Amino acid sequence: MTASSTFGLSSEARNLHWLLTNLVEEVPGIQSVAVVSSDGLLLLSSDPGRNDEARQTGGAPRTGPRGSAADLATIVSGIGSLTVGAAKLMDSGAVKHTMVAMDEGSLFVMSISDGSLLGVHGSAECDMSVVAYHMALFVGRAGHVLTPELRSELRKSLESDEAGSPQGAAR
Repeated sequence: MTASSTFGLSSEARNLHWLLTNLVEEVPGIQSVAVVSSDGLLLLSSDPGRNDEARQTGGAPRTGPRGSAADLATIVSGIGSLTVGAAKLMDSGAVKHTMVAMDEGSLFVMSISDGSLLGVHGSAECDMSVVAYHMALFVGRAGHVLTPELRSELRKSLESDEAGSPQGAAR
């Protein structure tokens, strides 16, 4: 997150950027974070520059899901959809959070509001309970401000950032 990425945004959007930056900086082991809308679109990311990095590194080793915030958003959206479907089939109510433990890392998905999701990719060394606790704090603080208007503003700011990048302009 850079100061320029929040220029021209509403105070609610800037606060959400700050909360996300704070989550990443304060919790050891978090590699990347994505906030995804109910329709699977990336709204906010801890590492917006990694999309360009992923395109430029070719076959070089990367950290995170393919090194791209968009890939993390896709994974979070898919897992969110899968777990919602499973909960409906099992008549178990709403899904609150999902955790996937892997040999080389962890993935956490937590519902925010109106189908929006918070996804966190953590390192293998991260303390899963600490990550889950801080995600719950983020969700508690962000849930009431993540209105349809704010989601629209965040999506538009991401689209304008992509259009302003050299790769975005070439698309």
